[in-house]
This record gives sequence, structure tokens and C-alpha cells, in this order.
Amino acid sequence: MWNTSCSYRHYSASASALKTRNFLSARGVGIWNGTIKNCVASFPFGVQSSDTWHRLRRFSSSSLWLKLQSKERRCRKSAELRVRAAVVFKDLDPDDFRHPLDKQNTALLRTFPGLNDFGKILLGPVAEQIMLLENIGTSVLVTKNQLPDLHQIMIEAANILCIEAPDLYVRQNPVPNAYTLTIGGRKPFIVVHTSIVELLTLKELQAVLAHELGHLKCDHGIWLTFANILMLGTYSIPGLGSFIEEQLFRWLRAAELTCDRAALLVVQDPKIVISALMKLAGGCPSLADQLSVDAFLEQARSYDAASSSPVGWYLRNAQTRQLSHPLPVLRAREIDQWARNPQYKALLARAYTAAIGTATSTNNPTPRPTPTSALLIKQS
Repeated sequence: MWNTSCSYRHYSASASALKTRNFLSARGVGIWNGTIKNCVASFPFGVQSSDTWHRLRRFSSSSLWLKLQSKERRCRKSAELRVRAAVVFKDLDPDDFRHPLDKQNTALLRTFPGLNDFGKILLGPVAEQIMLLENIGTSVLVTKNQLPDLHQIMIEAANILCIEAPDLYVRQNPVPNAYTLTIGGRKPFIVVHTSIVELLTLKELQAVLAHELGHLKCDHGIWLTFANILMLGTYSIPGLGSFIEEQLFRWLRAAELTCDRAALLVVQDPKIVISALMKLAGGCPSLADQLSVDAFLEQARSYDAASSSPVGWYLRNAQTRQLSHPLPVLRAREIDQWARNPQYKALLARAYTAAIGTATSTNNPTPRPTPTSALLIKQS
């Protein structure tokens, strides 16, 4: 599940933006420095008089203004589709990127006899049908003909991780989130909420989908669905001891760190993953151009410093014990550190070496790494 309980985007004025500028200038609306600086939700205009301010407010709520905003978002997202990771991680093994805490807590869960069987009983035929019909009946299935942009980034992410793409559903919900459900022998599916689609760029959204694919790649399966039911239903299951339930959520927090790494393998730029985490922690479309990944990482370092004392350590554990996900700042710090880890650099170098060899033997174009990946490969 992707929730937490940006990359900078500066654009020069387009032709449509200049038309907007002329439209506003003709109506007495001043513009900062004589230019328009495009933002996600508005253009930062100067105000010449109180009368102009009222006219600007009326214009900002007009259908024309909303259409301009919608068109600008579509143009930006279409441009993002042309910026893709160029490498596929062939023969990728889950242990190549699995977080050490994930390995440790998975081994611990396996020591509880009958837990896996209990989960299978809980997720019996009736529960399977309920969850399946719930999503088919209340969500939109993404296909190449239905929401093709989302379908494209899902297929790309699945190809990069060498995994079969699951079904993807978009569901109306004001809480930004995404989650994976694996039901018995059926094909798993991913659900994303409309609010997370609105909040993130396409590359950030691809990082979210890659995170969910990471659960499938690592075969988190029955335990993941088990934990998701506990979270989505917000209830405790009779017969499941509080200690075991706590261990299940501890495992889930560790599994989330593994899947953040899967997100990085797909987008191949840590700032994209961290930007998504930052926006889910405290972002909104109108503030997107003011958010700083570097400042968020500095915030993570401040948290580490504040919790380094014995009292801070105790409070930190108490704060995180009942959480299903690690704190957003800690996830950002973890992915920033792994992006500099020799393990990640070696994976990138191995993947690009294989891709170049394939391109040479088949006379296909040689894949080019992203600038961030190229720098890391050079350092490895």
C-alpha cells in the first residue's frame, strides 16, 4: 500500500500562456516581471488595484481559467510520457533489492505456526468475491483504450521489473493512496485513488505503481493482503493476538522499504521517489512548485538528530509501533541512502551493460541512462 500518514517544475511561457497574458493585460491585470510563470494551480500575477483584484478573482473561478489549467496539466503529463527509463532489469531477483529489515521480519513471521494458513482461511472464496466485485463494480479498469497514459506507465514499470502487469483500477477517493490485493489463485490487481492521480506527476505516479509491483515481485502475497484488510477495514480480527498483529505491521513497514527500492529501480531517479513521498506527506497541487526535495531530506536528518537521545529513541519507537508504514521522512532518507549504495549502482551498471549488449547484437538503438543513473554508473 502506498500512503503516508517533488521534483521542481519550471516551465517557460507557452503560446497558450502568452494568449492568456494578452487576455489579462487587456483587462488591466498586471503580470510579475512582464512574464507568466506557470504553476500547477495558478499563475502568479501582480495586482494593480482593488478593482483589478476582484476582476482577477472572478476570472480565476471562471470556466475558461479551469480549462486553461486542465489543458496545461495534460500538456505537461504528455511531455512526461516521452521521458522514460531506458533499461530493463533482466533476471532481477527480489533479493537483489530486498531491504534487510524485510528479510529479518519475514523470517520472524514464518516462525508463527499456522499464520499463513489462517490468512488463507480468512481470504476464502467469499472474501475473494467481495473484494473482486467491490473493485469491478465501483472502479474504472485501466486498459490501453481506457486511461491509456496510466496503462502505458504501468506496462513500462512491469517490463522494467520483469514481472507480469496486474490489472489496474482507478477509484474515486479523496484520500491519496494506492494498494495491491492478491486474491487466491486469481490475477492480482492494483487500485489507485483519483486523488493520488491528481496530486502526482506521471513519473511520480509510475514510482507509486512500481512500489506496488514490488510487493508482487517480492511475493509478499497473502501477508500483504492480510495486512491491507486490517488497514482498510480498521478492525482487529478475533483470534489474532495483538503481539502477532504488531509483528505483521512491523513486517509491513519493512516491506514498504523494499518496495520503495523497486520504485527507484523503475524511475531511476531518487528525487522522483522522494518527491512522491513528500507530496503524500504534505503536498497539494497548488504548492507543487514550491516543494523542495533537498529541504525534505534535511528535515529527515533533523528528525534523526532529534530522536538520537534515549528519550527521543523511546518516543520514536512509540510513535512508529502502531503505524502500517514507516514515517515519510524516514522513507525518504532510506531511498536517498540506497541510491548511493554500491548494491544499487551495481544493479544499474549490470542492467545497462546487458542492455547495450542486446542493442549491439540486434542493431537496435543503444539505451541511454537518465542523467542521475549515468552519474551513479560512472561512480560504481
